[in-house]
Formats: sequence, C-alpha cells, structure tokens
Amino acid sequence: MKRNHRLLGAAVALGVFGITSIASASSHREAPAIALDPAADNTDVWAWVTPGSHSNLTIVAAYNPLEEPSGGPNFHKFSDDVLYSVHITRGVNSLEDAVRYDISFTTSSINYVDPSDLTQPLGGGKEFFAQLAGQTQTYTVTKTQGGHQTVIASGIPVAPVNIGPRTDTVVYKEASGSYDDAFAATFIHAVGAGKERLWAGPRDDGFYVDLGGVFDLANLRAVGTAQDGVSGFNCHAIALEIPTGLLTGTGKAPTGVDAELLGVWASASRQKVSVIRRDGTNTTAGPWVQVSRLAFPLINEAVIGLQDKDHYNRSEPKDDVTNYGAYFLNPVIVRDANAVGIYQALGVPASTVTALESNRLDIIDTLNIGNANIPLSATGDVLRVNMGVDSKFPNGRMIGGGGDGGGLTNNKDQVDVTDTILSVVLAKGTLAVSDNVNYNDKAYLTAFPYLAGPWQGYSQGHGLPTP
Repeated sequence: MKRNHRLLGAAVALGVFGITSIASASSHREAPAIALDPAADNTDVWAWVTPGSHSNLTIVAAYNPLEEPSGGPNFHKFSDDVLYSVHITRGVNSLEDAVRYDISFTTSSINYVDPSDLTQPLGGGKEFFAQLAGQTQTYTVTKTQGGHQTVIASGIPVAPVNIGPRTDTVVYKEASGSYDDAFAATFIHAVGAGKERLWAGPRDDGFYVDLGGVFDLANLRAVGTAQDGVSGFNCHAIALEIPTGLLTGTGKAPTGVDAELLGVWASASRQKVSVIRRDGTNTTAGPWVQVSRLAFPLINEAVIGLQDKDHYNRSEPKDDVTNYGAYFLNPVIVRDANAVGIYQALGVPASTVTALESNRLDIIDTLNIGNANIPLSATGDVLRVNMGVDSKFPNGRMIGGGGDGGGLTNNKDQVDVTDTILSVVLAKGTLAVSDNVNYNDKAYLTAFPYLAGPWQGYSQGHGLPTP
C-alpha cells in the first residue's frame, strides 16, 4: 500500500499565528521502566552523510540521560551488562537489519586487598578515590551483515570521565595538559580493516529543551526566560563513521536511488536472567532482550501513549504500524494539549482540534521523508537517510551546522528537531511551534565525534558556591 501524501502535508490550518508548544528531550527518561535503568536508556540518535561528497555516513548514538558531571566517586559509564547496538536497514521495502553493529563494554577488574596492609601499592582496590584504582573500560565491536558475524575490533579503550585538573595531572597525564578535544581525539580508532572509525565515551548532552516548562503541563516560557533543562549535563555516546560504499549494497558510491535508502536506529539490550549476589557480584545469562530503542527523535516521547511506552522500547521498527498505528494516526498529545486548555486559550475552534486528533497520515509521511514508494509494511521509527543527497532533517539528522547563537558558533541543530516535530504533531506543519530554547549550551565540534566535550566535574557541576 503506497500513498502520495506530501511531506508535512498541510491539511488543517489552526487559524492563529502562534501556539504554546509541548516539548521534551529527545528520549530522556521517556518511559517508566527505562527511567530506572539509565545506563541502557537511549537519549539521541544522529545520522547524516558527509555534505557534498556523501563519502561517509556518521552515526552518533547517545545513552544515559542527564549525567551530573560531578557524580563521583562512581562516575557514569557504559554498563558491562548492556549490549549497545546500531541498526541499519536498506531500501524501501524492508526494515530488517542490513547491517548491525553490536558494542559490548568491559570494565577492568579490581584486585581487592586488605586495607590494613599498608605495603600494597595504589591500584590494589583499597583506595577512596576510584580513579586511583586504575579501572578502565574497553569495548568490542561485532558487525553482522548478510547473516555473518565478524568481530571487527576488541579491547578498544573508552574515553574517561572529565573529573578535574588534579585527575588530569595525576591519572590521565594528557599530552595536551588537560582534558580537551585533542585528548578526546586520541580515543578515535579505525576498525574493520581501517574502513570504519569509532569513538566511545562521555560527551556534552547535545540536546536542548525547556524541560521544566514542558513537564508542568506544557507551562512554557518565552524567549529570554525559557530554560535549557539539559544544559550542563553529559551523556555517554558511541560515534561510528562508515564509508557509504560499504552500505550501498553494490560497493559503489551512493546515487540516491530507493535501493540505497537507509533506515538508522539504535537500541540497548540486557540478558534475560540476572542473578545478584550479596558479595556485590552479578551474573547474567540467557538471550538478549531489548529494553530501549530510539531513531526519529520524540516519537516515543511525544507520540506514543504512556501505557505503551515500555512495550514500544522492547519492540522493533518493523512492527510499528501493526502495534502502534493508532498512535501515529491519532496522536494523544493533541488531546492532552486540548485537555489542559492550550487550544482553547488561543481560541482555536473545536472542529479544528477534532481534525487534528485523527487520520494523521502526515505524521507517517514525515517518518518516510515524503517518499511515496515506502509501503506501510516498511514504515516505522527509523531515521531515514538518502545517501545520495545532503542530509537535512527529516532526511537524516546532523549534529551542528546551525550557525551562531548565544555567543557561540556551530551550537544549533541544522534543523531544530523539537520545533519541527511539534509543529507537525500539534499543527500538521502549518504553524511554527517552538519551545523557545534555540541553541545548545556548548558549540558542537566540526569533526568526528562531533558532540562537544563533556562538562568537568570539578568546576562545571551543578553545585553552587557556598557563601
């Protein structure tokens, strides 16, 4: 079944020139169960081709929302018990994985010693400061393609947490003298016979949104008073750069045909059985069970109803139309906005609101980037990327590229995804909808891994100086 509806198909105008917006972080604590498991919680996914040349596809998958930079002594990290995956579909007729990258992490062990034995050197595990124990994380990357699994990298070091200047001097001993972009870049590694590049570690959370206003029943603020609730927080990110010739299916450069259209999504899985022991050790076993996923920003957050958010996280995009088609066609956020009086306060006629509540094929068209050749059977929550043209949301999602703002450069999204998606969901794309937080708190990088460096715990945590 194919449709010919236009992207962001405008159907019903609200008859007003502004609307109070409802917004939320891309996928930060969006579902009840995953909110209790932050290390496995997908927060964002970006995917885009190199502008102009289209030579590489860059994917950045972020996890662990709202990391406090000073959250020691057990600072945030990837979980050894979670399988982090990046999925890539190809073509318009299927959402099955054409390529999948599985990333698993290992934290080095601590050899515990008697704390009364003062002859033991540092690193034995009796230290108060965790960074003196010498623990590090590494990761292994397994690529699945054509039914074959290949370990393309193992033992790759994870970039450490940005703790503070004394840790830099005593433990990290960076060649540049501080935890800066040059130090972080030393954790970029070529894998897969040098064809792909990977980076993993803490970064600035690259999303920006007025969380406080959002969750007080959309009690949002104007420009100048709106607050970026994600500012100053970190996340843990996996960045992957893949030559597009590896993804076209032909080994040649992309040309933009439907057969080369990608669908990108990321997930996190845990093994089915977990045994917790009194001595502090855990054992996991059994098949992997997906507990979180993300692709198109704000779908689970703003489109799926609360009762199904956990189930959504544990399902796959190929089943989205079957399982959740009613949510795409009848977005509950419109009814919620109506229930708290937003439309009424603006004088929007009840008949107009009713038209916004149902038969919303425009939301499906947005997911499919207006490509009428994508059937409903292959429609789902994936971030579509046409490798043959420059990426621009919703055709991919680029980090940065949005110009100046707030005294910083390159600190805006190329397209503000919160504003764009909410304009579609709340108003069928006929009006500009904004949460009035318009730029990130740090400038993005213009090179791999693109997200800005992590905030430092010592001087940039959320504590206030004492009087």
